[in-house]
Amino acid sequence: MAKCQIGVVGVGRMGEYHVGVLSDMREADLAGVVDSDQERAKIISEKYKTFAYRDYKELFQKVDAVVISVPTALHYSIGKEFIEAGVHTLLEKPCTDNLGQAEELFELAAKKNVTLQIGHVERFNGAVQELFKIVRNPIYIECRRMSPFSKRIKDDGVVLDIMIHDIDIVLNLVESDVVNINVVGSSVFSKRDDLVNAQIEFENGCIANFLASRVSQNKIRTLEVTQKESSILLDYTEQEIFVHRQSSSESQLSPGELRYKQESLVERIFVHKDNPLKLELKHFIDCVAGGQRKIAVKEELNSLKIALQILDHFKPGRR
Repeated sequence: MAKCQIGVVGVGRMGEYHVGVLSDMREADLAGVVDSDQERAKIISEKYKTFAYRDYKELFQKVDAVVISVPTALHYSIGKEFIEAGVHTLLEKPCTDNLGQAEELFELAAKKNVTLQIGHVERFNGAVQELFKIVRNPIYIECRRMSPFSKRIKDDGVVLDIMIHDIDIVLNLVESDVVNINVVGSSVFSKRDDLVNAQIEFENGCIANFLASRVSQNKIRTLEVTQKESSILLDYTEQEIFVHRQSSSESQLSPGELRYKQESLVERIFVHKDNPLKLELKHFIDCVAGGQRKIAVKEELNSLKIALQILDHFKPGRR
């Protein structure tokens, strides 16, 4: 089978991750890179033994597929041009910062018979794939995605940059309509949403709490699901899952102190750990070759829809 000729537009930090993975994939032939910083494009092209182009339009006739990893504000315009040119497109998340534009891109892709995939890499995390096998009727979900501030992230606040990963996972776990959203947050180091706590209530009664922060000192990426018979803790970074069953707690009052005791059976789920970005790109290339996509278009759009609704509720609080 012929290799997929693929290019990368935007070779900043995330774009270089894509380039590095693609350069090692047998299914792909890295046809070239493009970046507004010509020197950066040259360095990346030399490092990964490919070609650097000044204008992304030069890729139109050279590639079957493209990965677009540019600032979110450019996703719609650049993505639209590649789709219109008949090029299969993987857009880094978020698809766009406008739901109408995102819907237009998917409609155009369907019209052109082109694959359009959004880069929600956490979908391909081995622990997330196992999570979907063991979650049945979630009652409460707690998501924490925290890290120090990085000047590298200039385009988006935490909702579209990192919280959208958890929104995407939770919506597919709960499979129920959102009926209520409450949001508190703060702008600390930028004019955007740097710290956001969003609570979502679903029609089936499940409640999900999302905490996203880029003002923290520790990097935390966890998701915890509470069910009637168990509590499931997922660590995205370590790709690990722990299931707590038959939990019980009690307090003991002794002279001078109050002690709390908690017991549970803890089961560690085996997770096949692989590079989620490699799995994402393999799935994309498989779709380009005619394979079946794992995520429906409706699901692609739903996570963006809820993320934008959370942003609509965001009102920066006092520091």
